[in-house]
Amino acid sequence: MELTILIPCLNEEETVGICIKKAKEFLKKNNICGEVLVIDNNSIDNTAEIAKNVGARVEIVKKQGYGNALIEGTKKVNSKYTIMGDADDSYNFLELEDFVKNLRLGKDVVIGNRYLGYMEKGSMKILHKYLGTPIISFIAKKLYKINVNDFNCGLRGYNTEKVKSLNCCAEGMEYATEMLIKAKKNNLSIVEIPINFYKDKRKKASHLRTFRDGIRHLKIILANLKNN
Repeated sequence: MELTILIPCLNEEETVGICIKKAKEFLKKNNICGEVLVIDNNSIDNTAEIAKNVGARVEIVKKQGYGNALIEGTKKVNSKYTIMGDADDSYNFLELEDFVKNLRLGKDVVIGNRYLGYMEKGSMKILHKYLGTPIISFIAKKLYKINVNDFNCGLRGYNTEKVKSLNCCAEGMEYATEMLIKAKKNNLSIVEIPINFYKDKRKKASHLRTFRDGIRHLKIILANLKNN
């Protein structure tokens, strides 16, 4: 296979089916040999059953955490490329052409920038939009000389084997930052592209915890700096 669309899930029964259908339609429309892989992070709702019913491969990762789900999920990928994205329909899996194009051109990591594309009103909390993400991105960009301005973006593509070799270990949301830092340290090519960002379609609260996750991002930035 050329491409796996990797979707980490924790109790996403409201939206996971929509995301999978879009991902499968994208693969079919673009004649890409690939699959949709859902990593169920030990959900207690019907996420896994719905995902299977609409045609995704489902794997369970019991140890909870965004990072745990994606690290273990990537290990289960069998394709040359992976595109990861959230299951809340905030990223439109029909809009992945530029990710595939850049991966085929040889880029190792392709990350979206939500600020450069269309950002639907209400899609990002004010605190995250104007403070959290810009500060974390600025610090990491300057310390590691990484030309990325949206470190927290969860829609990204990568060369599967090269990212597996990074041996990332961050358990939570800070995995997004760790991946980029380790990719830079290992001389992987990184490119940032504009993407559209939409409102979370779930009725329940987001899994994000502003201050806890922000501190975790800063800790991973400093921890890796010591090992430079």
